[in-house]
Amino acid sequence: MFNTVRKSIQWGDETLTLETGKVARQADGSVIATLGETSVMANVTFAKQPKPGQDFFPLTVHYQEKYYAAGKIPGGFFKREARPTEKETLTARLIDRPIRPLFVEGFKHEVLVMCTVLSHDLENDPDVVAMIAASAALTISGVPFMGPIAGCRVGFVDGEYVLNPTVDDMQGLRNDPEQRLDLVVAGTADAVMMVESEAYELTEAEMLGAVTFAHEQIQPVIGAIIDLAEDAAKEPFDFQAPDYSELLGVVKGLGEDAMRAAYAITDKQERVAAVSAAKEKIKEGLSEEQLEDPNLGTALKKLESSVLRGDVVKNGRRIDGRALDQVRPIVCETGLLPRTHGSALFTRGETQGLVVTTLGTGDDEQFIDALHGNFKSNFLLHYNFPPYSVGEVGRVGSPGRREIGHGKLAWRALQAVLPAATDFPYTIRLVSEITESNGSSSMASVCGGSLSMMDAGVPLKAAVAGVAMGLVLEDDGSYAVLTDILGDEDHLGDMDFKVAGTENGITSLQMDIKVAGITPAIMEKALAQAKEGRMHILGEMNKALSGVGEFSVHAPRIETMQIPTDKIREVIGSGGKVIREIVETSGAKVDVNDDGVIKIASSDGEAIQRAYDMIYSIVAEPEEGKVYKGKVVKIVDFGAFVNFFGKRDGLVHVSQIENRRLNHPSDVLKEGQEVWVKLLGFDDRGKVRLSMKVVDQATGEEATAEKAEESAAE
Repeated sequence: MFNTVRKSIQWGDETLTLETGKVARQADGSVIATLGETSVMANVTFAKQPKPGQDFFPLTVHYQEKYYAAGKIPGGFFKREARPTEKETLTARLIDRPIRPLFVEGFKHEVLVMCTVLSHDLENDPDVVAMIAASAALTISGVPFMGPIAGCRVGFVDGEYVLNPTVDDMQGLRNDPEQRLDLVVAGTADAVMMVESEAYELTEAEMLGAVTFAHEQIQPVIGAIIDLAEDAAKEPFDFQAPDYSELLGVVKGLGEDAMRAAYAITDKQERVAAVSAAKEKIKEGLSEEQLEDPNLGTALKKLESSVLRGDVVKNGRRIDGRALDQVRPIVCETGLLPRTHGSALFTRGETQGLVVTTLGTGDDEQFIDALHGNFKSNFLLHYNFPPYSVGEVGRVGSPGRREIGHGKLAWRALQAVLPAATDFPYTIRLVSEITESNGSSSMASVCGGSLSMMDAGVPLKAAVAGVAMGLVLEDDGSYAVLTDILGDEDHLGDMDFKVAGTENGITSLQMDIKVAGITPAIMEKALAQAKEGRMHILGEMNKALSGVGEFSVHAPRIETMQIPTDKIREVIGSGGKVIREIVETSGAKVDVNDDGVIKIASSDGEAIQRAYDMIYSIVAEPEEGKVYKGKVVKIVDFGAFVNFFGKRDGLVHVSQIENRRLNHPSDVLKEGQEVWVKLLGFDDRGKVRLSMKVVDQATGEEATAEKAEESAAE
């Protein structure tokens, strides 16, 4: 009944298995990839006919994590998987980016790739397994795909690269000084196609070494996919790329000069209008049959691309007249908004981001429900890209894949320089409002985010800047690497290569390639040129940092204290009774974690001190020889009991009340009276022994021997 084909290899410390033929047999390609005990099923289907008039490639990639994969039941009212999580959205992008450029040029049939996590061993991250499964399913489906690709994750510990580190190793990278890198690389047998990373100030050489290491490690996986295809691949789909050379020739003849003149305009809005006018002029000269040709849009884009690319490589001339390695003019401003905790406006050419920092307490941490477990995050970065930022109208809805992806890239770049939670116990939320865009608004978010946090008084380890690099690679091998690319250079170029970091090293690297990979030499040049650009931007940012760093008066104050874990129950009390009393009495927010770290937050410093004192009185032990202020709670014939330390009482013997003989303690004391006492120690039964006579009751200072003698003489 089943024609099952299975291939297995030893990959690092685990066995990687690819299987097809048993499940989802009506899909064009279906593969279940298993690494360790993590299994992902990838199913590929594609339309056998393109939609009439469609001039783009409609590829859709979905990645779904099923809670049953980890033996969990979803939370919420409906108890089923709902809208994609951030992890699912980012992984779908991670798979889409390296496979999209590898479909045959001109193929515009609808393609759907669905990856479903079936099993998760909580050690091997399913995102890399999903990428491998998707590549294998595409390779055997018959779709015109110039793969296969493979991907892997790389860690960096003690100067050594680690293949596919565990989920726990990569979780909370900021809190583990041993782990310095979380890098995902995808590529073909010959070249790297995609890079995504979170790093801790690695040098350019270390990052390039990690990418090279990853490319070497994926070669056995590519071989396994080819072995699977040899036994299980379907017949290649009969597809011939449309020949539109004649139409392209007509288009060039009608509008090349006008298009070249349009791209000589440096202002974006004027250039866009001129390019549109050039296209209209071309269409006016076409026949009715040529206007209805579905390849007209492709021909117009080809003309745009050839005009832009030719000038860059041959003449070293860019659209806006800059040199290849020149960054656009930069203006940095901080403290724009009066009531926010921190704000910055970062403008680079025609790209601008308004980034706002808000500081919160432990109550504001984001609770994340993931397959491998639940955890909290105290650093949030949200990126918004409204239509007006590019002078357009459009629908405004919930964040899309672009917003989530760009926000995560900026998050990765900045989190490496955040202070430890024990040093700065705040929840930090950054919101990047992109108000103008013409190239790399995500890197503007990095620069603006760094300035905004410094404006809010966040003690960052260093300032972070980011720059987007581009590439124009011609068929003859000649190329040009561009610093700080414009939107058109990104759209019509061959590479989007974003590098963010401090003066000491790289904190994030993201690369997308639109051609069949680039060589190590090109990547090395791009990294070196990006470093120069980053240093220039950091220099411009430093000009805006003078006077920055005062903590906002509108932000909450947070103090932390560490208590023994066995005292946590006493602070919380039965049913939370004690901690509720502390909050109500002091007026401060109190958050207790499982490690015994307590965060006390309030905009009122006195409220914080009151809560601190109340907690301290519960958890601390009285110190022998120390003076305390107490209250008389009971008087007996042989002395008085004084409440002096939280709820702790001790006996002041009648002989220790004053330096004279008393008939009865009530001669000088009454219940409710406040007194100063010194802790003399503990008797054999652990009972507290207190003394009043050795303490000056007026000042609370311990009485000197001379004063004690004077008092006795009186």
